[in-house]
Parts: sequence; structure tokens; C-alpha cells
Amino acid sequence: MLAPAVFAFGLIAFGFLGMGPVTIAVDSYGPVTDNAQSVYELSTIEQIPGVASEIKGEFGFEPQFEVAKDYLEENDGAGNTFKATAKPVLIGTAVVGATTMIFSIIMALTDGLEINLDKMSLLHPPFLLGIVMGGAMIYWFTGAATQAVTTGAYRAVEFIKRHIKLDVEVGKANVEDSKRVVAICTQYAQKGMINIFLAVFFGTLAFAFLEPFFFIGYLISIAVFGLFQAVFMANAGGAWDNAKKIVETELKEKGTELHAATVVGDTVGDPFKDTSSVAMNPIIKFTTLFGLLAVELAVSIVNRQDSRTLTWILAAVFFLISLTFVIRSFYGMRIERQKS
Repeated sequence: MLAPAVFAFGLIAFGFLGMGPVTIAVDSYGPVTDNAQSVYELSTIEQIPGVASEIKGEFGFEPQFEVAKDYLEENDGAGNTFKATAKPVLIGTAVVGATTMIFSIIMALTDGLEINLDKMSLLHPPFLLGIVMGGAMIYWFTGAATQAVTTGAYRAVEFIKRHIKLDVEVGKANVEDSKRVVAICTQYAQKGMINIFLAVFFGTLAFAFLEPFFFIGYLISIAVFGLFQAVFMANAGGAWDNAKKIVETELKEKGTELHAATVVGDTVGDPFKDTSSVAMNPIIKFTTLFGLLAVELAVSIVNRQDSRTLTWILAAVFFLISLTFVIRSFYGMRIERQKS
């Protein structure tokens, strides 16, 4: 009777994917409103001489720039809420698909649930350790992704303070300096991505070669912990961003200590909602799909050689490589203390 249950999971995944267009449309509302608010601020339209009379003459109404800014901020807050609502659905598609593939691994290792069922119990140490390791991997990933964003932002601010001098008359930075800031952000985004991807890649190989039922526990934990962590981070990030907007638009406390505190919170909220939470989707999918191939390869090597020696050696090598990139993801992204 297992086949109907697995088929039901497949139907759930199909239903999630069927909601894709609606979910993407809802999720896209957030970036649109965010960019609209940013375009308005960067345009500095209210500082252009005679622009109010020009708008009134051409369009027939008196522009109220402060009201327009408040509307844009409120729309941006609604967009954050929309994004926080849509992202868990997208993560759910990855989890349901991953669960279906985990079932296929279990069926292969237990010969259709005929053997080795006792090894998928919390009383089986490798299985329990795999669950613990999967949770640890999820929390490392979210920390490393947040660290990469924070370090990149800090380096960009350092460059701005040292090199960019705003023209008092124009109020805008030099184009070449602006390109350099974008290059710094891109550089740290790529460095963080490389460290994280290679750590996950070699970690998946190491755990698949170590012990099959350890790896099943690891995959289950990745899916479960990843889902709840992604939902938490998407909601928390949106709440931090909206808290700042409430202080700015409703409380009119911009420039105060309260506003400064919400800005600090938003520096955590942005990588939460826009980096760590959404990146959980490919992490879950890649780990499960690639792990399915890796564990099949490991089992075939064991069956061919009738020994686990080679797979354990390979697991140790892959784990050391993965650990190297885990260390690089933090120590290579450290913000050095400024010398006094």
C-alpha cells in the first residue's frame, strides 16, 4: 500500500506547481513596489526647480511629493507581506518533490520495504545522527548566506565613505564610482555563492558515501528543517522591513533613535527574506536530487567490492573538502576590526 501514498505525494507536488503562475505573480508584486519606491527616491524629482508647476500645467493636478512617498512606502510594505506569503509556497514545492525522491531512495535501499526497516528508526545511531547533521547544515547555510550579504554591504559602505563625494549641486554620485559599488556587491555575492555551493556539493557526496541510512536521515532533516527555517526567515525579514516603514510613514520618526534601531533590524531582515529563505529552495532540490545519484553510486561500489573501505575513504576526503569551504564561508567573509 506504499505506492498510493507515494503517488499522492506526486499529486501534491503537481498541485503546488499548478499554483506556480499565481505564486510568481504575487511574489513579483514585492520587487515592483520596492523598485518603484527606489526610483522615486533616486529621481529627486521634488528638488528639480519648477517641476511642480510643470506637472500641474501638463497633467492638471498639484503634485504632493510627501504624500506620494508615503503611498510608495505603504505599497512597499504590502509587497513585503505578499513576498512573505508567496515564498513558503515555492519552498513547499521543493519539499514535496524532495520527499517523493526520498521515498524512491528508501524503496531502493529496503528492497520495497522488505529489509533494513529497523535502520530507519531513531534507535539506529546513523539515522539519528543524519537528522542532527541535516539540521546543522541548514543553520550553517542560513548563517553563511547572511554573512556573505553583510560583508558585501560593509565593503560597499567602506568604499563609499572613502571615495564617493556627492556633488552638492547635483546630489548624485559619479557613474564610475557607482559601478564600482555594484562590482563590490557582485564580487561578494559570487564569493559567498562559491563557498556555499562547494560546501553543500562535497558535503552531500561525503554523507552519501558514509552510510546510506545516515544519508536518508540527513535528507529528511534537510527537507523539514529547510521548510520551517525558510518560512520563519521570510516572515521575520518582511516584519523587520515593515517595522522600519511603520516608523517612517506612520509614526513620522525618521532620523530618531527608534528609526536607527529599525534600520539595524532591516539589515538583518533583508538577507533573511531575500537571500537565505529563497535560496533554501535550490538547496533542498539539489541536495535531494544529487544525493539520489550519489547514494546509488556508493551502494554500487559497496556491492561490487563487498567492502565499505573505499566509500569511507572517499567520504572522509569529501568531508574535509566540504569543511574547508565551510570555514572559508565564515573566516573568508569576516569583517576585520578597524585599527584605532
